Parts: sequence; C-alpha cells; structure tokens
Amino acid sequence: MSHNFSAKHFSKLPKILQFIVVYVGSLTAVFVALRWVFWMVYDDVKAPLSTPDFIHAMWLGFRFDLRIAIATILPLFFVGWIKGLNPFQSKISRAFWHVYLTLVFTVIALSYIVDFGHFAYLNSRLNFTASRFLENAAISASMVWESYPVLWILAAYIASVCLFVWSINRLHAWVSKQPSIKLKARQGVLVGLSSFLLVALGAHSKFSQYPLRWSEAAFSQHPFAAQLSYNPLHYFFDTWKNGRINFDLEATRSHYEVMAEFLGVKDKDPMALNYQRDIPASKGIEGKPNLVLILVESYATYKTSLSGNPLNATPFTQKLADEGYYFKNFFTPSTGTARSVFTTITGMPDVELHGTSSRNPLVVDQHSIMNQFEGYEKYYFIGGSASWGNIRGILTKNIENLHLYEEGDYGSPRNDVWGISDIDLFREAHAVLEKETKPFIAVIQTSGNHRPYTIPEERYGFELKPLNKEKALRYGFLHEEDYNAYRLVDYAMEHFVGLSKNAGYDKNTIFALWGDHGSDGFAGEHVPKGESASYLNLGSYRVPFVIWAPDLIKIPKVFDTVMSEVDVLPSLARLIGQPYTATTMGRDIFDERYVDRRYAFTIAHSNPPRIGMVGADYYFHMLSDGTQAGLYDIHSDKPLEDQSPKHPDLALRLKSLSLAYYTTSQYMLHHNKQAQVKPPKF
Repeated sequence: MSHNFSAKHFSKLPKILQFIVVYVGSLTAVFVALRWVFWMVYDDVKAPLSTPDFIHAMWLGFRFDLRIAIATILPLFFVGWIKGLNPFQSKISRAFWHVYLTLVFTVIALSYIVDFGHFAYLNSRLNFTASRFLENAAISASMVWESYPVLWILAAYIASVCLFVWSINRLHAWVSKQPSIKLKARQGVLVGLSSFLLVALGAHSKFSQYPLRWSEAAFSQHPFAAQLSYNPLHYFFDTWKNGRINFDLEATRSHYEVMAEFLGVKDKDPMALNYQRDIPASKGIEGKPNLVLILVESYATYKTSLSGNPLNATPFTQKLADEGYYFKNFFTPSTGTARSVFTTITGMPDVELHGTSSRNPLVVDQHSIMNQFEGYEKYYFIGGSASWGNIRGILTKNIENLHLYEEGDYGSPRNDVWGISDIDLFREAHAVLEKETKPFIAVIQTSGNHRPYTIPEERYGFELKPLNKEKALRYGFLHEEDYNAYRLVDYAMEHFVGLSKNAGYDKNTIFALWGDHGSDGFAGEHVPKGESASYLNLGSYRVPFVIWAPDLIKIPKVFDTVMSEVDVLPSLARLIGQPYTATTMGRDIFDERYVDRRYAFTIAHSNPPRIGMVGADYYFHMLSDGTQAGLYDIHSDKPLEDQSPKHPDLALRLKSLSLAYYTTSQYMLHHNKQAQVKPPKF
C-alpha cells in the first residue's frame, strides 16, 4: 500500500523532477557503494574502526556524497524548466544534457580511480597537494604505469562511462513514458518551492546556521574514521580553497618569546624577529673529515633491524648503529621526499600546503648551513632527475659550487621511473668520490624503497628472499617486494662502504644515514601500537639516524635524546668543529643547553594541517586552529587515550610550542634569504 502511494505521488511530479530524483538517488548510491569498497580494502585489520565510528563515518560520507550528486545536477535543476532547455521537450536539449552529465561522470569516475590509487600510495585521500605530480607529469605517468595495472584500470574506467551512458538513456526513456502532468499555478509554486528547499537542505546537510564542513570528519581519534568520511571530489576542492599558506606577522611576534627560548637565541628582538645564532667552532674531530650523508627513501625504523624486527631486513644498518652513534628517537617533520630534502638543506619543516616548498619559486632562496662547510667540495647524487619536485632549485640556488649528479650523468642503465638503481647510484658516487683529493661533503639520495620496487638485473651478489604476504604484513611490510627493496638498499650501503674501504677514504670519512620519512600503515607486532597509522602514526615520522666512522668515533653510543631532521646539519657541523650561523630551526644535538627542550615538530598536510611535538614519552598533536588537541602516551597499550587531564601543564606547554613552531616556520619560509643573514659574532 505504501509503495503504491509513493509511486502514485512520484508520478505526479514533473518529468524533469522525476529524472533528477532518480539520478541523484542512484548516483549517491554508487558513491556509498564505493565508500563501502574503500572501507573493505583499506580498513586496518589490526586496528579496525569501532562500529559506532564506522556508522558515523558512513553517515557523514553519505551526506558528502549527496551534496556532490546534487551539485552535478544543479544546472539542469535551475534552467531545465526553461522552454527549449527541457530535455523532455527537445531532442537537442536532451543530447546537450546527456553530454553534460556524461562529461561530469567521466570526471567523477576518474577522481575515484585517482583517489583509490592516491590512498594506496600515500595513505591519504585525494587532496589538492596531489596536483604536484602534474608538475613532473612524465615521471608520475611512468611511475603509475610501472606500479599499477593501468590497462585493466583504463578498461574498467571506459566500461563505467559506457554503463553510465546506457543508464542515462534508459532513465530518460522510462521517464519519457510517464504521463505528462500540467500543474496549476499554485501547485507549480508549491512544487518549485518544495523542491528548492529539499535541494538546499541536501546541499546544506544540516539544520543549523553553518553547512556541513569537512572538519566534521575529524570526529574520532582513529585516523581512518576521517579518511572513510571524505568524498574525493569534495575533499579535493576543500583543500584547493586554502591550498597555499602565508605567514602572519603579528602571530609570529606573539610567539616569538617561546620560539626564541626554544632555539636559544641570545640577541632577542621581537620586533625585528631575530632568530640568528652564531655558533663558534667546537672541539670536534680534527683534520676536516669527509662527510657522506645518505638520505634513504621511506626508511621507517619499524621496518629495520634496529626496531627488533624479526625479519632482519637491514643487518648492515644495524652493524653501523652498533659501531657508531645511533639516535633511536629521530623524527622527520613530515612525509614526502621533496619535503625532506627541503628540511635537510634549510633546517625548516616544509609547512607549505600547496604542493611542496621546493616547488614554490618564491621561497627558493634560503640560507643553508651546508654552504658554511668551508674548504669542502660539495656533491649531491640522485638516481633520477633533480627536476623532480624542483629540488634542483633548492640545491643549486643555496649550495655554492655544488657538483650535482643526476640521470644522464651516469653510465649505469636506467632501472625504472626513478632512474638508476640504488646500488648503481652508490657505485657511481664512489667512482667520483674516490678521485676527490679535497675534503668533501656528499649527499646520496636513494629511491629503491618506493613503488614500483624494481629490483635491477645487475645486483652485484644480492639475492632475493621469498616472503609470504601474511608474514610481511605482520611485521610492517606491504609484501615481498617491499621487504626485498629494504634488503637491497641495506646491501647497497654495505657494498658502497666496502668500496670506500678498498679505496681507503673510509678512514677519514663520517657516514651519516637517515630516512627521508617513514611509512604509514600497520607498523608490525614488534613495536608499540603508537607507531601504526591506526593509532598515533609515529611510524610515518620515526626513522633511524646513524653516524658511523670507526676510525674517528671510538666509543659507540645509543642516544635516547629526541632529534629532528632539522638538527642534522648543525649536529654534523659540531661533530667536525665547523663554526656556523643558524637562522632556522636546527639545533646541535650534542649541545646540553637544550636538554630540557628536546622535542621534534611534526606536520600532516591536511587542511588545516595537523601539527604537534613529539618527545621521548609523549606526543602532543592538534589541528593548527587549536582544535582536536590531545596529549598521548607513546608507550601505552592504549595510545589514543588523551593524557591531558593527567598532565595539564605539559599539554599546555606543548600546545604553545606547537603553535609557535608552526607559525614561526611559516614566517621563516619567507625570511631566510642568504642576504638577510648578518655577519657572525664569533
């Protein structure tokens, strides 16, 4: 009875409204189904969403989906009533609206395909920062081709568009057969007003002054809850609206005292915003030792042997740590290789939301401590092109007389989209460095721990090991390919050190290695829960930092001290007794003045970004607008329990420091030019 009643009243609607109602309902249902698939594919079985979080995320997601479905049909809703534009009164109008809706659907379908791939790649939904991949379209396309079944995906994409065209034609034909309804003036006004209110309510999605906004997806401490809530198109445009950030001068001044104290600024000046610290030469290792800095792609600590991982993928890295200095609480500010390169060179976290700072020509000019290693020849080796991420500008603009080696400079064959293999990269670097007669500082940037995980044909003795997927996942690896990629880069470093020993320059060389960032996902059964993405996601930021020089560092040591990637160059300068001028965030890890101020800044580039400070025992993080704040025990079995009520003073102090660090970083990004650095007062 109720079904007949509903069908009877539905048939009394104008045909254009019948079409819109069925179209919006069907498209929303497709979105909901895709959201369900997303949950089935990406929910962490080790730490799944609770039932209440799942239901709430799906409810929010449904409302985002409905809004997008309504948005696609709004042109037809507003002008389809006009004579000549009504698709049920004109064949030309029918063709026009069908073409329009098909084009809209092709964009939607493509966005979902990219969204699924983006999440598989970076563990985050499609957002505006993904546009950075278009700046290196050829490399990005090659990576996609080598990493995903592109032809099958393309076939599915074409099939979905064809199915949509067929469905639209069937829907139009069905509605056309319905009896025509001629409404009286009063009925027309009532139907028009009612339908407008329903559309407005669907778009507003709330009975309140403010409409449904993306920030409502941050309702749970479980990070996947927000990811499940988002609609890819909706989230992309939300991030696009505020894609590029700038600095706030007054906010920077208001946080100056906190930041100046944290950095150890002596000549404080809140009006001039002086952050410069002139560090005189210390009693370091004598004789101008060489420095080799190895920036290892996606080198999450939890995947390495240093974490106690029973798969023991990196025994040589473990050996270096046992024989040198190992910093177990070393963190990168963010994920992303280009961001890591920028951080290492400048001593600043990359707080740019639109792409990366390396891609912003307005901030390419930065003062770098690396430029102050006097008497050193400077090298940078990358297996692919330095045009990737526009890191070329940061490197060549700010490091004088840099010897930059990249794809095309080597005799080794190209391995995949990222250029030559890591082991060939180390061999090529060695061939250059063994001929250098002056002291040198060289950076070697690897890429093998990265999709498509291509193992080269020439492996110089390296042998693959089989590993079933279940065991790989249990200890933090995605699959066998991921595991062997870790093994290969570890082997490549061992191979490189062996070559340096044969050539003899290892005796006067300090080797320092660290990960450019960690990895999202389940961190493995062997580490605290807080490392996993389903909890605090510290596995994205915690990477090993090892300094090894057996002929120069006589007493090995493990450091519990918290250290950030911004501290690398100041600390290495101290180690060799090099005076330098610091103007950004980097601090000497060996300087005891900072013993009670050892925290590392983190930023997740959402909109607004999630910022925080991680210490040895607690991790404080929040959205940059001050909301969603919490203090979490890193070592707890329940790491998502907010500890702020138990430690209110610490939570308040870290909140202030997080805001000060973030605000100051935004300012520094635009005020760290070499020309602005004053002569040092040694």
